[in-house]
Amino acid sequence: MIAETLRASISPFNPRNPQQQSNTGQTRDDCGRGTTMQIRFIRVLLFALIVLCTTASSFAAIGITVAFAPPPLPIYEQPLCPGDGYIWTPGYWAWGDDFDDYYWVPGTWIFPPEVGFLWTPGYWGWGGNGFAFYDGYWGPVVGFYGGINYGFGYFGVGFEGGRWDNGHFFYNRAVSNVNVTNIHNVYNTTVNENTTNHVSYNGGQGGITARPTADQEAAAHDRHIAPVAAQTQHEQQAHGDPQQRASVNHGKPAVAATAKAGEFKGEGAVAAREAGGTYTPPANRGGNAAHAENNAARTNTPAHVRDLPPAERPAAPNTGDAKLDKKYQQQQNKLYAQQEKERQKVARQQEKEDQKAAKQNNEAAKQQVEQRHQQQTQELQQRHQQQQQEMQQRMAAPRAAGRPPR
Repeated sequence: MIAETLRASISPFNPRNPQQQSNTGQTRDDCGRGTTMQIRFIRVLLFALIVLCTTASSFAAIGITVAFAPPPLPIYEQPLCPGDGYIWTPGYWAWGDDFDDYYWVPGTWIFPPEVGFLWTPGYWGWGGNGFAFYDGYWGPVVGFYGGINYGFGYFGVGFEGGRWDNGHFFYNRAVSNVNVTNIHNVYNTTVNENTTNHVSYNGGQGGITARPTADQEAAAHDRHIAPVAAQTQHEQQAHGDPQQRASVNHGKPAVAATAKAGEFKGEGAVAAREAGGTYTPPANRGGNAAHAENNAARTNTPAHVRDLPPAERPAAPNTGDAKLDKKYQQQQNKLYAQQEKERQKVARQQEKEDQKAAKQNNEAAKQQVEQRHQQQTQELQQRHQQQQQEMQQRMAAPRAAGRPPR
């Protein structure tokens, strides 16, 4: 099968050494209960360490692997930045389990979830038996993204499209497409690209050979935030558009970039100028159906609010103005308390409905309740992310004007 579920017995992809590690088979030695228990304990301990290391090193979507590489990155122009505070997130090829094909997620401008945070793009990496996608994330430092040259400031290492300075984001005009009539916090620093290739993956035949530096590995252990709701919805919209699929557009998507997330039509939608190279997928690509468990692994949405990870308190503002920071902190704390209250309320309601469904002894009814709870949980996650993003936007506008927020 093209798309395979990665079992726990398969070692995760290591960006430092992109070779599949050998697996330890089950013991065939029946040497007594004590020895068996020791072996089981060691296995559990080793697997736990692998999971912890994988989580710390990157946000890896290790639910699936794809047997063949993604197409080259298309060539396109960056749309105009829609407003102050937005940060460019480059386009990338994603995988559609339900139609067994790569599809292009357009690059777009996104408002960061926190002041001072930058975007580390996701990337495809060879894992010995296929390509796995490592999700992008927000953090105070740009981490490793496979050495992929996504352009527009993401030239394989770090980000040259702009920088944070005292709570304001400044744009590098040499790289970023901004209107200086509306955005005044700009600078101009020429960046010399070492390469102009359009390879979209790390490792494997023809892939980028970059490995993470010590600083990039350190950045991987820093605090991260997953893609915000606008980015998730943006990807879902691309997934639902057949014109974005590689088998249809042959590496030259009709929508290569957008001014704002989800706006695939209108003046802000930019088509690819040309494909980044020849793309020839395997002849049997379309005849392979993805496993249902792959879809579940890729969704990564907990079925209940109680299963969500604890909400992280927002980082303390640091604008250089003590009074302004205090006001920002009060607003952040208020939103955090409101969201925690809503989470607890929904969790209690879901618990009651689960108990009621369990008493009915009706499997169909139980499945309906589970599906409704999963959708409810996903909507709550997205709503809270959107609220946090809107909070950051309200805070950014007054800072640019030099006055406190409403």
